Amino acid sequence: MLIFLLFILGTANFAMQKAVLESRHPMLDALPGFYKRGGGRFSLGFEFVVLVVAMILTAQGWAGAAVAYGIYSALNLATAWLILSGRI
Repeated sequence: MLIFLLFILGTANFAMQKAVLESRHPMLDALPGFYKRGGGRFSLGFEFVVLVVAMILTAQGWAGAAVAYGIYSALNLATAWLILSGRI
């Protein structure tokens, strides 16, 4: 069940990350070039690695990894909301 929840959170994280990258927010200009190059492939790849590691650790019985990924997802949601709503 936790693995499925992580999958859902991971899908949401990918969607938020892509929306922020496509927003062309001025704050993104401060990011290194390799991070933005290729439509943000590096950042999406990093997001994938974080998700896979969380899923593997959770499958091995480390429930704390699922909690940590949940907190990470909540922070991503808050940040994406701030950027996309124009509050930052």
